[in-house]
Amino acid sequence: MIDTIAVRGIRAYGKHGANPGERDYMQPFDLEIELGVDLASARASDVLTETIDYAALCDTIVAMVRDRSYRLLERLGDEILRTVMADARIVTASLTIGKPKLLAGATPSVRLHATRP
Repeated sequence: MIDTIAVRGIRAYGKHGANPGERDYMQPFDLEIELGVDLASARASDVLTETIDYAALCDTIVAMVRDRSYRLLERLGDEILRTVMADARIVTASLTIGKPKLLAGATPSVRLHATRP
């Protein structure tokens, strides 16, 4: 059985963007991630190592946004998904990245998906 772990409301700061000047300064990014994972062991054991550590997941995402720089959100998202999917317990992952209030108050975003073959 596949269960879902989600972390919403991740705020990270980084230098990403295709337009001139966007990668010259830190700007906010809003992210959310959903993971499809078999949580049967964690449900039975009540042991953290049997599940995905939400704090570590969030720290990894924030560090990747902060420490890397890409023109496209699609590329940033792909790198995050590749890193997350390195955990063999994760079957699927969906990631949304938004740049808040970039377009006259609107927030453009991309939603990317990964599935283990």
